[in-house]
Amino acid sequence: MKQFGRVILAGVLATSVAAPIPAAPAGAKSSAIHRTKALHFRGVPTFANSTLADIGTFDDPLVREAAVEGLGRYNGAVVAVDPNTGRILTIVNQKIAFGDGYIPCSTIKPTIALAALEENVITRDTMLKVSRRKYMNLTEAMAHSNNVFFEQLGVRMGFDTVSKYARLLGLGELAGYNLPEEHPGSFPMAPPVHGGIARMSSFGEGIQITPLQLVSLAAAFANGGTLYYLQYPRTPDEVQSFAPRVKRDLNIATELPEIREGMLAAVLYGTGKRSFDSGGDEMPLGKTGTCNDPTSRVGWFVTYADEAHPKIALAVLLRGSSRQVQGPTAAQVAGRIYRRLRQQNYFAASTTVRTLAAGVQTGN
Repeated sequence: MKQFGRVILAGVLATSVAAPIPAAPAGAKSSAIHRTKALHFRGVPTFANSTLADIGTFDDPLVREAAVEGLGRYNGAVVAVDPNTGRILTIVNQKIAFGDGYIPCSTIKPTIALAALEENVITRDTMLKVSRRKYMNLTEAMAHSNNVFFEQLGVRMGFDTVSKYARLLGLGELAGYNLPEEHPGSFPMAPPVHGGIARMSSFGEGIQITPLQLVSLAAAFANGGTLYYLQYPRTPDEVQSFAPRVKRDLNIATELPEIREGMLAAVLYGTGKRSFDSGGDEMPLGKTGTCNDPTSRVGWFVTYADEAHPKIALAVLLRGSSRQVQGPTAAQVAGRIYRRLRQQNYFAASTTVRTLAAGVQTGN
């Protein structure tokens, strides 16, 4: 019996892994249509000044510069974190990042995958039928963000099991420590009416997640399973006295290779391939998300780099009304950030030294 966080997970499913997994309910079959259907939204622009009203005095100067440049004119937000400490390196568009949250779209899939692996519903080699003549394993399903695969996992596990893992990974709770502006997002107490647990497992239906929560999750995947409180030092004293604060140890190290393999495949040849930096040795991993909320299109990319010695985790969120607002575009933003950081020799430099130097230069 496996241990996840501080909770002992009992009741491993008695059904063999080889047993057929039930198909998603009929209400969830429209998920692919919902994702690609051309919808026209009004009132949420695709382009905006996303740095307006930000205060980034004590951000890591190289990371902030790269994030602002990478986001460009898009209406969205970028949150960057040191996955080894939980320290926030920059927040671009702090209004959005500290907001109520947005539907996670397909960035929910790594959480569903982790739950299914922990519950022995699948292994890395399990092949599931995703169409009439096509089967996929977890790596391919992650790489290509296959909805049917993850809908089947959600149906097999059920709402209570999916909820247990999602909450332990930080959904529905504050990700930060002493961040008065932050909102906790929301996690449903019952399956969503539209599509049920299947759609919640493929699109995050009924969930509201913030960029801080998503980057916190990515940091835990990057560092081997430690969920840190995110901290955002914004005074010289806070910079000098910074110390990591552990929220909980997830004990997921044995399952992470399968998750990472899928996120790496997404970058190498899947939906996140626009984030790949062919000129660098720092290999990123990531997961895209594309869907609609009631007022706009939403595009996500959650990622960290590099694979061997992770130094930065990113959550990129885009909003707007055009087809440019999608997960692959968010991945492209992340790719620009990674390339800029490589050009600035970021991966070999000291974050603490850079931040302290920035504080001295601004007279603080």
